[in-house]
Amino acid sequence: MKKLLMASAAAALMTGAASAEDIKMGVILGFTGPIESLTPAMAAGAEVAMAEVTASGKLMGGASVTPVRADSTCIDAGAATAAAERLITAEGVKGIMGADCSGVTGAVLANVAVPNGMVMISPSATSPALSDAEDNGMFFRTAPSDARQGQVLATVLLERGFKSAALTYTNNDYGKGLADSISAAFKAGGGEITATTAHEDGKADYSAEVAALASAGGDILIVAGYVDQGGPGVIRAALDTGAFETFALPDGMIGTALETNFGDEIEGSIGTVPGSEAADPSKVLEAVAATGADASGPYIGESYDAAALIMLAMQAAGSTDPKAYSAKIMDVANAPGEPIAAGELDKALEILAGGGEIDYVGATAVELIGGGEASGGYREIEIKGGKMTTAQYR
Repeated sequence: MKKLLMASAAAALMTGAASAEDIKMGVILGFTGPIESLTPAMAAGAEVAMAEVTASGKLMGGASVTPVRADSTCIDAGAATAAAERLITAEGVKGIMGADCSGVTGAVLANVAVPNGMVMISPSATSPALSDAEDNGMFFRTAPSDARQGQVLATVLLERGFKSAALTYTNNDYGKGLADSISAAFKAGGGEITATTAHEDGKADYSAEVAALASAGGDILIVAGYVDQGGPGVIRAALDTGAFETFALPDGMIGTALETNFGDEIEGSIGTVPGSEAADPSKVLEAVAATGADASGPYIGESYDAAALIMLAMQAAGSTDPKAYSAKIMDVANAPGEPIAAGELDKALEILAGGGEIDYVGATAVELIGGGEASGGYREIEIKGGKMTTAQYR
């Protein structure tokens, strides 16, 4: 039950934080590595939420929120773990927005967040394996699992008449989990996966990998990779050799770099990225663009929402202690309560301070289900005129 008496809420706020406290929040994303073109805007999304809350003066009796960035690298678990440890031990953060890529997120969760009792909300770690991770109730995500994305992409392929596909994936937890999900769903729908191969990021030439895939045939090549690493290399090798001319591209491949690198060379290619027709990220994207970041990429709204949920849960619990406010995250995210859109965090804070209930909708139509999972929908992408366009929502 979410509703508290006003007196109880006021008492909790008084004991939870001193007036005008500065609350530090970690922002751990791959500022270097295979998605480095995407993360500045993701970080900005989270920081827009923090600035909005600070400007309201309504969090914990007037507390401010200061972001502290750390580099997950997306791929180096050791570096990500060390970065997260610094956030907690040296910086004293009270929550972590991140991490981003699934492998490093799992490492940070197991080695840092759980042992230290720290809340993490990832905007983009989508591996199905994270659904079963031991998290002591401290891990949440605002992007849906790739178990769902695999089903959606397979449906898109089948509905568009693709009966066979070759599949390559980046050789890590994200790529393997997504490849397994796509393959299982496509086969279940009557499609044929002609070949499945892993590729390593950072190579200069992917012609050997593409040759093996081409020899197996297929109507389309599914590239479950990263837009700033091996994925584009695979596509380039496929185009240059004439092996494939149409591609299916999951979320890690969706970004402005895709248009820049290929334009209409991949005309008719399709993709999927989390998104909902009910979502309205416009205010967040406008604010992020005003910072100078490229607001056209994925997971910006999810980053705003992840940060917002942490701060709203603090307000609901009357405490910045992760062990106290973690139990409130599902409450503020879901009905019953007053619906709260992006840009309405001051309203939400006021309602919570008065002992009321909120249903945080945010930028991405947030709905958390069992285990802190995002129920989530997907946006179907199609390359038209060399640009990423929205075909529909699923």
